[in-house]
Amino acid sequence: MSYVRAAVPDGILAGVMVSIGGAVLLSADNRYMGAVLFCIALLSICWFGFNLYTGKVGFLWRAHGREDLSMAFLGLLGNFLGTLLTGILIAAALPQLREAALAACEKRLTQLPVQTLLRGFFCGVLMYTAVWVYREKKTVTGILFCIPVFILAGFEHSVADMFYFALAGHFTPRAAVFILLVVLGNSLGGLFIPAVQSLKGESKT
Repeated sequence: MSYVRAAVPDGILAGVMVSIGGAVLLSADNRYMGAVLFCIALLSICWFGFNLYTGKVGFLWRAHGREDLSMAFLGLLGNFLGTLLTGILIAAALPQLREAALAACEKRLTQLPVQTLLRGFFCGVLMYTAVWVYREKKTVTGILFCIPVFILAGFEHSVADMFYFALAGHFTPRAAVFILLVVLGNSLGGLFIPAVQSLKGESKT
């Protein structure tokens, strides 16, 4: 069961890298530049082979054995722990970012639940696309386009949102419900392309 032992640590490392991407996004004066620099998160995760839930969930359509499910959901636990730890540490190191994160979190909590779910869904579609292109086409082009697109469009990434709420110190039931809705949206979005392709009888996932 070595994969189980690796799932959470690799998930923590993925959470740390997403948090670093979130920190640079909050720090950037230019939102376009911040969106591009956020790509360091998924680039490093793919290069090192870390365990990011939103990068794996779409592939469960094809491979959904016990090991695959364990890797994905233990990775999500690790992602949460990584973002929690990094959020607390960055709040101490860069307290000015905490105010920016708090404003971002309060804005997110004004969304209707269906808006949160749909924003998570479309982010999930883009995350699946980015990782699929990296795996199948051996290029980072998908990452360099899909990540800035989901940020600039205002879609929601559950692991990045975990970091923003941790950085803001915003630990409330409303925040937890928000995160769960984004996780659900990301999951449905990640599964969308392979599910539709399966209706056509294509095996491209």
